[in-house]
Amino acid sequence: MQYLHWHTKLAAWIHDPAEKALVLLRDPAGHEGGTVAELQRDIFGTNSLPQSLHKAVQKADRWAAAADRPQWPRTKKDGPYASWIQVRFTEQPILIHPLSGQEYDLGKLSEINVAGIKVVSMDHFRRLVIRDATGTVDQHRTALNFWRFGPSTPAADLGALWELLPADTRVPDHTIWTHLDLSSALATAFHADPDGNPALLTVSFGPVQDFIAQARTTSDLWAGSHLLSRIAWEGLRVICEEWGPDCVLFPQLRGVPQVDVWLRDEMKLPAKQFENEEWMKGQTDANPLFAAALPNKFVAIVPANQAEKLALRITKQVRDWIQRQANAALDCLLEKADKSISDVSTAREQIEDQLQGFPEVHWAVVPWSPLVIERDRQAPEVSSLTATLGHFYPKEQASEPGFLGSKAWKLLKKEIQLPDGTTFFNPNAGVLYPALYDLLDRLQAAAKSVREFEQLPQEGYRCSLCGEREWLTHDRELLKSSPRQKTATLWAKVQGSAWARKGEHLCAPCTLKRLWPNLFAEEVADVLKRKPSRYTVSTHVMALTTSLDRWLAGAQGNAQPMHKDVLSLASKLQGFETVALPKRLADDLRRQKSVEPVRDIAERLPAYLDFVKETEQATTGEDALGEHRKLIERVLGAKPEAYYALIMMDGDSMGAWLSGTEPRYQLRYEETWHPQIRAGVAERVKQAGGELADYPNQFRPVSPARHMAVSAALNSFALHLARYIVEEIGKGKLIYAGGDDVLAMISVDDLLPVMFLLRLAYSGVFPVTNVQQAWEWLGGDSDRLDIRRDHIRFGKRLFRVMGHKATASIGAVVAHHQAPLAYVLRKLRNAEKRAKNEGGRDAFAIDLLKRSGGAVQLTCPWLCDAEGHVDWADFANANLETTPMGQLIRLRDRFAGENFSRRAAYLTQGWLEDMPNDAAALETMLAYQFQRQTQGSQQDKQITKVLGKSLAKLAQAVKPNTPADFIRDFLSVAEFLAREGRGGKKAPTPNAKENAA
Repeated sequence: MQYLHWHTKLAAWIHDPAEKALVLLRDPAGHEGGTVAELQRDIFGTNSLPQSLHKAVQKADRWAAAADRPQWPRTKKDGPYASWIQVRFTEQPILIHPLSGQEYDLGKLSEINVAGIKVVSMDHFRRLVIRDATGTVDQHRTALNFWRFGPSTPAADLGALWELLPADTRVPDHTIWTHLDLSSALATAFHADPDGNPALLTVSFGPVQDFIAQARTTSDLWAGSHLLSRIAWEGLRVICEEWGPDCVLFPQLRGVPQVDVWLRDEMKLPAKQFENEEWMKGQTDANPLFAAALPNKFVAIVPANQAEKLALRITKQVRDWIQRQANAALDCLLEKADKSISDVSTAREQIEDQLQGFPEVHWAVVPWSPLVIERDRQAPEVSSLTATLGHFYPKEQASEPGFLGSKAWKLLKKEIQLPDGTTFFNPNAGVLYPALYDLLDRLQAAAKSVREFEQLPQEGYRCSLCGEREWLTHDRELLKSSPRQKTATLWAKVQGSAWARKGEHLCAPCTLKRLWPNLFAEEVADVLKRKPSRYTVSTHVMALTTSLDRWLAGAQGNAQPMHKDVLSLASKLQGFETVALPKRLADDLRRQKSVEPVRDIAERLPAYLDFVKETEQATTGEDALGEHRKLIERVLGAKPEAYYALIMMDGDSMGAWLSGTEPRYQLRYEETWHPQIRAGVAERVKQAGGELADYPNQFRPVSPARHMAVSAALNSFALHLARYIVEEIGKGKLIYAGGDDVLAMISVDDLLPVMFLLRLAYSGVFPVTNVQQAWEWLGGDSDRLDIRRDHIRFGKRLFRVMGHKATASIGAVVAHHQAPLAYVLRKLRNAEKRAKNEGGRDAFAIDLLKRSGGAVQLTCPWLCDAEGHVDWADFANANLETTPMGQLIRLRDRFAGENFSRRAAYLTQGWLEDMPNDAAALETMLAYQFQRQTQGSQQDKQITKVLGKSLAKLAQAVKPNTPADFIRDFLSVAEFLAREGRGGKKAPTPNAKENAA
């Protein structure tokens, strides 16, 4: 029988049982004598694997173990079964976070019966075996089914343990699923390549920032990011269809909705297995299918002889796909426009020309051989790898570049035989993964620096959005004069719709971006068998959300449905268009079963206010509709909020996380070992001394398991956590979340808590004391989102996130809803960069763009030693309210209250200009000023006094040379966000000048 690589994958997937950690050293049959043996008989019809498959799988298992598990020295008398290296997991169940090193002691698991867990596992995998009509195992579909659903918990009693079971109980920082994935990928390459040679392939797509940034609406923003994510999938699809999704190391594809759709609809996995997936339930664009979840770069293990062909196929496939989508967008325009336009060959030629070479595709390939040559009973030969990698390093490092110059490799590569017999096993080629990945990364960077560029002649008027290319037309003569003067253009016939504002004329890339929401919604309709409701929340609606939420909650105004003002306003709104509201506000309306007048006001007020504004501009001024405004203010209890916020979050140093070259993000070898192994190694290296003494303390290099862990953590954050925080805890709209990147629009009253929660969730850190109080303060619910120890329990699922070593920076802008979006986005990107540069990373930056002119810029770290918070590792014992962001929220809430005058902010800014830079004097003066502007009890005065002292300390710590400037910006942000209608309580109004924005 001729065995295909799908047979090899299945063989690799069953070479170790999923329950290995729970039966090892407990099952008389051995870990390979139970589930493994039975599955081999079920799938291959024999008691052992065919020799050709066995050889590939055995080699893959050894390489995968070498790549992911650091060795430890042992003596000859230890042998393979020395007691000190036999970790009984059920007696000492320790798990280690692969990125942070956090240890988790699960207590004892001895109550898990060996026979019982074997039955559970066997039944689970038997259910995943797919057979054809004759009863023969479908190797292809079964391999995909094992990959996708093998890690899914087969029994409720196991909870999240099944997904986290370690591959090796001695190095419990990576799961059995990670090991099986890597073994399967390597075995596939060994079997398919004539020389048994695997290669690393990386591909990236672009441009990214420029393509996303060219946006006039929030829908454009989403479309740009989602389209890039979809382009990435079209490239990944080539790998998945030919060699399987297990071959992709980064990003991890398991559980990604777009991949699930492919598995169900194209690979024909049983549809019932996907019925409970979140993407099957969502009926709006909150559905995870609408999330831009895939990054623009991937890394895969493929057969070396196929790598270049794959890269070229990927390039062709994504570019052909883009051409098809752009032509589909043109067809949509034609369907909506005048039917008299029949010949659009000119527009199709423009599409072909303008999208030629889009997207940019950069790729690199690094094969193991001839760079690494395995040798019998000694370390691999790496002279070719050293010479090649050395070209990318400075001269002084070229002879020992990167991992090849590390102490760990120097110990592993040479024969060490100490007097007591202490030595290492000879490493195989899998251990060279760090050096090969380093070369891959540097090769691709070099490829990106050599960009092919061919200027496209563009003679006519340019696109309204990007200003770079001609707009699409059916008649080139129309390009010779301003499009605003034309009524016969394709765009003039669709203007006023969601596809084109008045006067807009778009080029091919911008047309595709503008119509992508519609094209993708149709695609999702085919997937779900129902059309999802797309809602685009405008900046105006997001601004009004603050007022509407407080009104509906009864915090201000009058929401009694039968009140004359409510009925009068609802009556005036009849006939105006209903608008999409942020999810939380829409859910509140539905849960409260709001009666018609209230619902009408909430859903129609934005369109009505737009009408009022347009009417005022066309008449003599505000007096014409003054009564209308007064009625709205009486109902809402305040002027409608006019400001909204945008948030941009970016994980810090992601390149360093993937390259594994930054010590502060690395773990030492001993930190990844089970405590029993750690103690045993410490004793032996102490006795051996010499070169081995420092080995356990060396930094562990990057590994496939690390890459998979980073990707899985980012997937969890992007697909599940970010959306919940923005749209259900906050009143916001997630525009995109691509792993460590988040762009969201949020109401101004929720800005600070949502920023803080995104940062805490990214790392999986939260205080353990006063948890309920902390969640109430931030507006969330610990029953839905439980954050602790680098993990997050969300509903019934447990997510392993990046961990406390990972940091993120956030930029935010508060802007008037009428400010040009392109301008606001530029300010937002600058704020995010300022958080990283001026803030030194792990910081936040907030810009206030006041309509009256003037801007405020606040930059501050998330943690500051002014209050003793200097390390996220100890954050469990912290007090949220004394962190810098906590102080900002507390100050905002105090300003919004009834006992602390916002005048304090203005008066303080006045005397700060003449204040010398004296820490003690600044602390005293600020505390005095805060206390002086406080009314009420002595307790209230004491609270504001402490706030003043804390702010002075924070300013000295963050900006020791210019603390007054920091205080001025801090107070300005807090006071602005506390103004009437934004804060927790209605604040007193000092004077009209203070209210002017």
